[in-house]
Amino acid sequence: MQDIKKDEMAPEELELKDVRKAYLRWHFANEIPHTFERYLAPSLLYAMMPVLKKLYKSKEDLKKAYKRQLLFFNTQLTWGGGIITGLMSSMEQERALQEYNNEEITMTDDLMYNTKAGLMGALAGIGDAIDSGTIQYIFIAIAISWAQAGSPMGALFPFVGFSLYQVFIGRFFAKQGFVLGKNASSLLKSTGVQNAINILSALGLFMMGILAANYVKVSSALKFTISGKEFVFQELLDKVLPGALPLVTVLGVYVFYLKKGLKVTQALLGLTIILAVLAGIGIL
Repeated sequence: MQDIKKDEMAPEELELKDVRKAYLRWHFANEIPHTFERYLAPSLLYAMMPVLKKLYKSKEDLKKAYKRQLLFFNTQLTWGGGIITGLMSSMEQERALQEYNNEEITMTDDLMYNTKAGLMGALAGIGDAIDSGTIQYIFIAIAISWAQAGSPMGALFPFVGFSLYQVFIGRFFAKQGFVLGKNASSLLKSTGVQNAINILSALGLFMMGILAANYVKVSSALKFTISGKEFVFQELLDKVLPGALPLVTVLGVYVFYLKKGLKVTQALLGLTIILAVLAGIGIL
C-alpha cells in the first residue's frame, strides 16, 4: 500500500511537447501580468505551471516550486524566454527526482535562481539586438516595395512573418535549453560553471549599483552660514562622497527588505513619507 502511494507521488517524466507547451504559454502571456516588483515572473510561472504539476504531486512541494519561479524575472521574449523556460523545466525535473528519491539536493533554490538571473540579462541583450534590431527590419525591408505599391501585404507581411519567426525560434531555444538541462546537474556542479555563475551574480550586483547611482536621485537642500560664509551641504558632499545620499537610500531599502521581507509597496510608501518629511523640514 505504501509503495502504491509512493508511486502516486513520483514525478512524471517531462517530454519535449511539455516544454514546447510551456514556451507557448510564456510567449502569449508575456508582458500581460507585468508587475512592478516581479516584472515578468508571473508570465514565467504561468508557463511553468503544467510542468510543475507533472513534477510535484505534493501540494506543499508544488507551492514551493511556484514561489521559486515567481521571483523577479525579466528577459527578452525568445532568446531569453525560450532558453530559460527549457532550462528551468529540466532543472525542476532534476530537483523533483532528487526530492522524491531523498537524495542530496544539488538543484538548490539559490542555484536555480542564480542561473536564471545570470542568463536573463545577457540573453535579453542578444535577443533584442538580433530580433528587434535586425530580423524585424529585414521583414520590413522585404515588404516596403509592396507597401509602396499599395498592397496590403506591405503591412501584413512584417507583422505575420516576424510573429511566426518568434514562435519558431522561441520553441527551438526552449528545446535546446531543455536538452542542455538534462546534463545540468553534473554540469552546474563543475568548478568552471560555478565560477561563471558567481561571476554573473557579481556582475548583476555591479549593474544594480550602476543603475542605482544613475537613477536614484536624492539631494540635500541644506545650507548653513559660518562666519558670514554660506556653505551648501550638497556641494560639500559631492566633493567628499559623491552619490552618498542615493547610496544611503538604497542601503536603507535593502536593510528594510532584509528585516521585513520583499514588501515593495510598504517600502515605497515608507520611503515616500520619510523623504516628504525630510523635504518639508528643509533637509532634502
